[in-house]
Amino acid sequence: MSNLTNITLKLWRQDGPDTQGRFETHQIPEISDEASFLEMLDVLNERLIEEGREAVVFDHDCREGICGSCSLMIDGSAHGPEQGTATCQLHMRSFSSGDEIVVEPWRATAFPIIKDLMVDRAPFDRIVEVGGFITAPTGGAPDANLTPIPKPVADASMDAAACIGCGACVAACPNGAANLFTGAKLAHLNLLPQGQGERYKRTEAMVEEMDEHFGSCTNHGECEAACPKEISIDNIAIMNSDYLVSKLKNRKKLSRT
Repeated sequence: MSNLTNITLKLWRQDGPDTQGRFETHQIPEISDEASFLEMLDVLNERLIEEGREAVVFDHDCREGICGSCSLMIDGSAHGPEQGTATCQLHMRSFSSGDEIVVEPWRATAFPIIKDLMVDRAPFDRIVEVGGFITAPTGGAPDANLTPIPKPVADASMDAAACIGCGACVAACPNGAANLFTGAKLAHLNLLPQGQGERYKRTEAMVEEMDEHFGSCTNHGECEAACPKEISIDNIAIMNSDYLVSKLKNRKKLSRT
């Protein structure tokens, strides 16, 4: 049987990227503790619309912890107080009746606010566009077991592929770094046989695109703690190693010309 919770929300409202933002306070009485955080925001928006006021803008899509759209800072934590949980998977039972909850957009220079709680995460797309793919013309898809891949390698690649690109790692990082995101996207491909042909070219392109938009990693580890898929910072070490090799390979090429 569900319990009813009374919540006070302090929500960030901002009309656009070039306007000044402010906090608004809203009372959410008797919300079920079985409701998700986004369902609670839906209830608020329905009430605002009924009152003839503008609804709060926030990103959402699948609501199953897959798409990475639900990018919210909740009481100063990316995706809220539960580890390994996206905002859409967070339920009101994680809070106590009478709590005041502060809800903000991602706070990162590379993610400018579009409106209210929605930010522009296009720099992530640019990192993937420069190398997050395999272009080898291999013909039709081979049988699943045709290419032998050691299980630890396959598992590590799949763990990295779990990244949903939500941006929590950037929002949690004191430097606004995107090394965990980029490292995960690289490890996903670079660990597999199919990704070897473009491994170092891919790494160089994606890391240097990342450096155009984001801060530097100084090993705080906040990215791993905030990640809803609990992706390991080991992927950053793999990325750094591959980037170093890519630059050494380029140096050898230049010395031969």
